[in-house]
Amino acid sequence: MILAVTMNPSVDISYPIDEFKLNDVNRVENVCKTAGGKGLNVARVVVQMEEEVLATGVLGGMIGEYIIQELTKGSIQNDFLKINQESRNCIAILHEGKQTEILESGPTLSSEEGRAFLQKFESLLAKVSLVTISGSLPKGLPTDFYHQMLEISHEKGIPVILDSSGESLKHALLHPEKPFAIKPNGTELSQLLGIEVGDTISSLKKAVDNYLFNGIEWIVVSMGGEGAFVKHGGNYYRITLPEINVINPVGSGDATVAGLAVALNCHQTVEVVLKTAMTTGMLNTMEAGTGFINMNKFKRYFNEVKVEKLD
Repeated sequence: MILAVTMNPSVDISYPIDEFKLNDVNRVENVCKTAGGKGLNVARVVVQMEEEVLATGVLGGMIGEYIIQELTKGSIQNDFLKINQESRNCIAILHEGKQTEILESGPTLSSEEGRAFLQKFESLLAKVSLVTISGSLPKGLPTDFYHQMLEISHEKGIPVILDSSGESLKHALLHPEKPFAIKPNGTELSQLLGIEVGDTISSLKKAVDNYLFNGIEWIVVSMGGEGAFVKHGGNYYRITLPEINVINPVGSGDATVAGLAVALNCHQTVEVVLKTAMTTGMLNTMEAGTGFINMNKFKRYFNEVKVEKLD
């Protein structure tokens, strides 16, 4: 079973409006509400791949209860730390071909709540064989919190895919207990290293060879529609994708993590791992909903993903 962690989940609300009027009344007919957060998108895709997953993180209040209801409706097993504060809403206003977002910051966790979650996390590891940790940390938790989770996972021998950015990711990479896999994009890679990382093979090779990544088995550098550049062990790979009709790219990185997690958990070959991850990411972009894929299309697009081992 895969454990999908989302430390700061939300209810994602989208308001499609033909013409957004400032300082006026805007009426919305078709409101879409989903259990949101990067790790919940991962869990949703894993379930659609017919693999077992358990969603966890921190939830509170009526919004937290709504998230649990939505996960349960989607047949996603879940076991969250419950807190007294209210979880957050994240609102997207879709207007005139644009997207305006209003993102609540969410609850501020106490040190006691942080310790309580680490205890829950450790207990859940007895049920799983791989962990995904996705997204940002809630306020109140130290920037090394993900590293603390990595320490616990290492003690239990459970590999972790860490999909985060900024200080929480950097802190996780400054210690011997490294993630099994990470999935930065070019911008996140540049921020981590404090240099501008180009999109050439030589520039990407130099970047992923940085000492910061020593000990990480899989480094998947997402390049959007251009595919990905990957370092696995001492080998480098370039993955190219077929042209597709993109409907909604939001959540495609989470779908990529889900495919990566499922393939790694099933101990697939390098080529199958990479093609699976890229295919699930692509399939998400072809659907209107975030964290949704059409598995009927999987085989076709899987066969069109090209994996080239580089010298």
